[in-house]
Amino acid sequence: MAGSVMRRVSLRNLSAHKVRLFLTIFSIVLGTCFVAGSIIFTSTISKAFTDVFDKVAPGVAVEVTPDTQQSPGVPNAVVDDLTKRKQELGIDRIVSNYTGSVTIANAQGKALQTGGAPSVGSAYVPADEALSPETSTLLPGGRAPSGPNEVVINSSAADRGDLKVGSETKVVVGQGASAPQNVTIVGLIDLPGSTSGYTSIQFAQDVASTLFSDGDHVAQVDMSAVDGVSPSELQKRVTAALPADTYKVRTGDQVRQDQKDQVNQFLTIFTGILLAFAAIGLIVGTFIIYNTFSMIVAQRNRELALLRAVGASQKQVSRSVLFEAFVVGVLGGVVGLGIGIGLAAALKAIIGSTSGLPQAPLQIGVPAILAAVFVGVVVTMVSAWVPAVRASRVPPVEAMRASMAEDSSSLAKRTVIGVFFGAAGIVAVIGGAFRTGLGPAITVGGGAAALILAVVLAAPALSRPIVGGIGRVLAAPFGKIGQLARTNAIRNPRRTAATAFALTLGLMLVAVIGTLGTSFKGTVDDAVDNGVKAEYIIGGTNNGSVPVAATEAIAKAPGVGGSVSLNFVRAQVGDESQFGYAPIGDPIGDFVNLDMRDGASDVLAGDAMFVSDKTSAEKGWNRGDVVVFTSPSGEQVPVRVDGVFADNEALQPWMMGSDAYDKLMPKSTQVSGAVFVNPAPGTDAATLWTSLEDATADYLTVQVQDREQFKSSISSQIDQMLAVLYAMLGLALVIAILGIINTLALSVVERRREIGMLRAIGMVRAQVRRSIYIESVLIAIFGALLGVVLGTGIGYALVKTLAKWGLGDPVLPWSLIVITLVAAGVVGVLAALWPAIRAARTRPLEAIADL
Repeated sequence: MAGSVMRRVSLRNLSAHKVRLFLTIFSIVLGTCFVAGSIIFTSTISKAFTDVFDKVAPGVAVEVTPDTQQSPGVPNAVVDDLTKRKQELGIDRIVSNYTGSVTIANAQGKALQTGGAPSVGSAYVPADEALSPETSTLLPGGRAPSGPNEVVINSSAADRGDLKVGSETKVVVGQGASAPQNVTIVGLIDLPGSTSGYTSIQFAQDVASTLFSDGDHVAQVDMSAVDGVSPSELQKRVTAALPADTYKVRTGDQVRQDQKDQVNQFLTIFTGILLAFAAIGLIVGTFIIYNTFSMIVAQRNRELALLRAVGASQKQVSRSVLFEAFVVGVLGGVVGLGIGIGLAAALKAIIGSTSGLPQAPLQIGVPAILAAVFVGVVVTMVSAWVPAVRASRVPPVEAMRASMAEDSSSLAKRTVIGVFFGAAGIVAVIGGAFRTGLGPAITVGGGAAALILAVVLAAPALSRPIVGGIGRVLAAPFGKIGQLARTNAIRNPRRTAATAFALTLGLMLVAVIGTLGTSFKGTVDDAVDNGVKAEYIIGGTNNGSVPVAATEAIAKAPGVGGSVSLNFVRAQVGDESQFGYAPIGDPIGDFVNLDMRDGASDVLAGDAMFVSDKTSAEKGWNRGDVVVFTSPSGEQVPVRVDGVFADNEALQPWMMGSDAYDKLMPKSTQVSGAVFVNPAPGTDAATLWTSLEDATADYLTVQVQDREQFKSSISSQIDQMLAVLYAMLGLALVIAILGIINTLALSVVERRREIGMLRAIGMVRAQVRRSIYIESVLIAIFGALLGVVLGTGIGYALVKTLAKWGLGDPVLPWSLIVITLVAAGVVGVLAALWPAIRAARTRPLEAIADL
């Protein structure tokens, strides 16, 4: 009976204080929507990829591919043998595939953008020869390609490029096996499961063989099984018919599963990033919820004391508060789930319009619902439990004093613990900064976690001197109003610290990311300024490669005094895959600062290699050593180390001569990462620029840049990557700002009688609003200062640990720091607008009489 009475009291209390109920639910919604939205969005992307790869390799019973990626493919002789033995093995149809990356021009002559999705060239397979009619459907009005200059293209890509049957355009084969070729689109095809940015260019079989293979190999062999032979049985038969440990033989289901697994690795990282930000939102939301309930219970001390006075026990009081928390938790969780669905839909729409990721209906599954319930109910009840127990233990007579809304408990114990964690965090961060590698980076991360915990515990003690000091400067021009605002900001240090923490956490992460970003850009600038002497750097767009044919056209362009192409080298040394460069053209020392530490000459011989200081130390490759590389075909190529050069990011980790390069890299795989160009004597920059633009005009993915433009393009790419992180952090910061609004609004409710008294003795509405503005600004700047100091310190140490991977000295983002602190003041004013207006509308007599 008593429990039923207390529940009715709780429900009536909720309905009687609608503003307080709204603010409480709002705080829960803030902590719920981000978590639920992140889970729904990642589930949707995962489902979209699953649907796509369920349609991969239609009709394929068994697929044969080389066992290693470096292999040139499956030899034609093997394909011929399998074809002859079709009946014996149980093969119905067999199809050879030639594939490679290509770029096609749109109707305006520019490269057709894919948004990150693949752009693939392959051989056209007629429907009557395909393993499944679902492989491709040639649309009416088109026909199959039959000549060297005819292609078909998937209809979705044609729509994006404003291309149609009969359109004349250009195609560049990614590996540069041939010069750009003029082609005519003779057909459009529908492809199952193609993503929004996917591009498929299909050539006649003999043309694809020339473009995408060395003539002796195919990329893969697909086959279907005759009736009565299962895919697994055909797999066993084909495996037995091939040399052991040479080829990978998989069923169609295994092919589809392997591709799903590869995507799931990406999705795991992608999901981890999103859930990391969701965790940030959860932490921020939890503090907002806890702060809200602490204030609400403090405001209700007199009310709860009256319940104790009329016979309610401590357990009944605490249970009534927890019941209220359960009710508002359920409401907040449901609303937060709804808003989370909206956030996921918005992210899905943005991603769909700006990338090649596939699309699928929103996946509102059990994990998202459970997350909303957990944050809405469990976190809310846990957050309410501590203040509920604290309120139930206050003697009734003492609780009925009007001053109980104030927090007068000692901060000494938690401050001591906070100092301990702070000292441990500082030691870990500084200790990690003096070493490089993954281990020290993890140490810095552990130190960062300790520092965050230290802020949680010690921030209330810090708030009084820091906020008080800031207030003496910023609030001084406002006289008594400023002094009152400063007093309000520091008199309840727990509330001030909890309100500021949300902003502290968000801005700490902004400062860490900003420090990493400016350091990356500083490393690029130093590498170009100190390592590169060339006037022009020609590379591929979107971090792509430069076709070999383009490098030859550049070398022959009028006004070019010298050029060198840095070609990619990928080969095996023992069991390890190695990556480096081969400078092809004029001596590399004419274009970069090649500081030889150990070498008889700075001219690289055709059968030799130079290694950097770092590589020499890590791998033990010294002058005079012979390194044996293994080519994709299995040929072993010994290369002599002729010298060691000072670390230069433009040349890391090693480079080899042209003769060794030609032995290791088949012509079909040769491609350049960048071309360095110097002008001929007497050639001005504008003339050479025009000449290079003309020479590369047909190569759709090639761009000409001078040194400053090259640095700017790299910086813009870094900014684009950081923009995604900043956008996600922006949501956390919005939650933090809304949390400040929520806390200030509750603070106004708490101080209703106080504000009424001030109004009664002559304070006008504008002065009330001004005092709330100043108080909010002081709290926001306090949170921003803590966040910036922590973030820059952690970011600085993290950059030092990444030196092993080529990152240079840390560069602090001073402009971001200044902007952040100024923005914190603006945020403080904006966050205080509604609470200040509400406070100014307080009626003096009603407020004074309010119990």
